[in-house]
Amino acid sequence: MARSLIWISDQRITGWACTHCGWNYELPPLLSDPEAKSAYDRLASGKFEKHDCAAHGPITSPGDKGDFAARARKLVLRGFKPKDAVAIALREIAFETRDDPKIVAKVRKDADEFLRRVKDGLI
Repeated sequence: MARSLIWISDQRITGWACTHCGWNYELPPLLSDPEAKSAYDRLASGKFEKHDCAAHGPITSPGDKGDFAARARKLVLRGFKPKDAVAIALREIAFETRDDPKIVAKVRKDADEFLRRVKDGLI
């Protein structure tokens, strides 16, 4: 599958990124003028076309970092039931990783462990 330019917005970065590697082009703070945003988009597109995926390493995702429990815990603290928080976090990570089977399988194991720990009163 060919690489493509995608928009990302999370705790770490907001801006354009590559679907196949860790390359990203962060949105400058306080950029609000529509003409400046259009110029930013054009620059990002040009830089994306010229970047070498091998030079930027693999995509880092929440599933890779082992922070599923932290993500689910944050949802529980916001008022979600643990089972619902797990379902939401699973869907988010599957979407963010484009349903990568290895990451999704790992995250499912983390989800089961999280629910077990909640049931046992450890969380």
